[in-house]
Formats: sequence, structure tokens, C-alpha cells
Amino acid sequence: MAAHRKPRQRALGGGKARTAATIALAGAATATGFDGTGHADPQLTPGQVKAEVDKLYQQAEVATEKYNGAKEQAEAARQRLKDLQDQAARKEERLNSSREALGSVAAAQYRAGGLDPAVRLALSDDPDRYLENAELVERAGNRQHAAVAGVRKQLREIEQLRGAARIELTSLRSRQTELERHKKTITGQLGSARQLLSRLTPQERSRLGVSPERASRSTGARDTLAAPGSTSTQAPGSRASAAVSYAYQKLGSPYVWGATGPNAFDCSGLVQAAYRAAGVSLPRTTYSQIAAGRRVSRSELLPGDLVFFYAGISHVGIYVGNGRMIHAPNPSAPVRVAPLDEMPYAGATRVV
Repeated sequence: MAAHRKPRQRALGGGKARTAATIALAGAATATGFDGTGHADPQLTPGQVKAEVDKLYQQAEVATEKYNGAKEQAEAARQRLKDLQDQAARKEERLNSSREALGSVAAAQYRAGGLDPAVRLALSDDPDRYLENAELVERAGNRQHAAVAGVRKQLREIEQLRGAARIELTSLRSRQTELERHKKTITGQLGSARQLLSRLTPQERSRLGVSPERASRSTGARDTLAAPGSTSTQAPGSRASAAVSYAYQKLGSPYVWGATGPNAFDCSGLVQAAYRAAGVSLPRTTYSQIAAGRRVSRSELLPGDLVFFYAGISHVGIYVGNGRMIHAPNPSAPVRVAPLDEMPYAGATRVV
């Protein structure tokens, strides 16, 4: 009976088993990975793509405002460093002059210092004249002591300036590192948005009002928008009116993060440029711009007021009346007129 028993199959062992398992897993990965059905994101509807893109743009804008703030701080640190270096250079020039003067006096004393003053008095042909000269020498010595003290003071001041410059250099390098970090965040989020938008057909993108590329003046957006005079209320002053007019002139300009014009803008860059054209200096970021004037309620809005959005105050536009604003939305759309309700409203400021 034992001779006719079916032989037991030998289990795969060692390297052959591992190889077979690897091939099987690789085949499964190929079947599910490359056709996009295994570990890829589920298929999103056009509306879901737009919602995700809007979220990425909003996150990129938060990083953009942080980038703008870090850039402003870096430029300020760079200017302070330059001022400190200039001050140190000027003081070093004066120090070198003082040292040369002291060196001349010291050399003269060395040459004339071989005899004791009493001996020189005894050997002098004109003792009265010698005593007068000795008095002058004593006064000169007092001046020399003051000069030495002055040199020491200049050395201390120069070292203080150098210490302050080292602090500013450290601050500048920190801001530059921060800039690179925010830049990496922005480019990553914008790249993700472009990838999502590339899934949509041109017709779907047009219907949703988004584009994977930067919009330009060629979009014709300017031709379909109202003129400044069509608003039902007028700006409270000439400078606010000038800022609104500037914003209208820039309709259709592309959004570029970090840009302040004259041909491209991000949201706070457009606001800063508009008021700069009106003779008003505003801070660079939304976080600072909201504190640059008097807060006003939504019911009090007048053309020229700055309107802010999102809980983090990461977006800003210029109110133009009739519940509308001009703003630089994001890379998918140019500078344009939009309703205030387009985004979560956070507050408003009147700067003039």
C-alpha cells in the first residue's frame, strides 16, 4: 500500500520561493499601478478638481504672504547690515588718521627723549624759553592722552558696530533660509494644482473658469468689465480714487506670486502698487496691510477700502463698490473684478 501512496509535493524553499513571491508581487503592482486603478487617487469630478485646486491655491497664497514677509525682513536686514558696514568703514578711516597722528607724536618724542628735562634746562642757552617750551610740551602731552583715549573709544565703537553687523548677517541668513522654505512650499502646491488641472479637458476648465497656465492680458477680460465711473458710490478721497483707477488699469494682468507690478502681481502686491501709485506707502503683506488703516465694517465699505479674506488674512482686494472688488486671485486667473462673496470675508481697512 505504501508503494502506491501519492508522493507528497515538496514545498518551495529558499531563494526559489522568494523569487516566485517577488515576481508575483511585481506582477500585481504592474497590474494595479500602471493602469491607475490600484494606488492612484480615485477619479475626481471636475467640481472636485476645482475644489482641490482652490484649496491648493489658498494654501500657496498663505505661503506666498509668508514669503513676502520674509523677503521684506531680509531686505531690511540687508540694508541695516550695509548701513552698519558703512558706519564701521567711516570710523575705521578716522581711526587710521588718529593712529597716524599718534605715531608722528610718538616718533618725535622718541627722537627728543634722550635727556632728562632738568639736564636739558641746565644746558639750555635760554632757560626762560625752555620753560615756555616745556609748558607747551605738557599741554601737548595732555592732548596726546586725550587722543589716545579717543582712539580707544573709536576701537570700542567699531567693535560694537562689527558685533551688530554679525547679528544682522545672522538674521539675514535666517530670512534667506525662510524664503527658500516658503518658495519650496509655494512651488510644490502650485505644481500639484497644475497636475490636477491637467486632468480636465479644455472645455471643463473653461466652464469652471480655471486654467493651468498663467492668464495674460490677451484673455480679453478687460473688455467685459465695468469702468470706474459705473460704481454706485464714490471713493472717499482723491488718493483712494487714484488707487481704484490704477487697479482698473491693471485688469487682465497675470498673477505671479511675489510680484508687485507693474505687469504682474500677487494679491497684496496689487494693493501695494495701487496705493503706491496714489502716493501712499503700504506694507507688503496682507497681515500688515490690515493694520495699516482704520477698520471699517462691511456696511461702511467705500471704493478704495482694502477687503480681506480667510481666517488667516491671507488674501486682499480693493473694494470698488456694488459689493465688488478688484483682486489678483491666483495663477489660474488674471487681475479681475469679483464679488466679495467669492471667498470667506474676514474684514476691511480704510487706509486714507
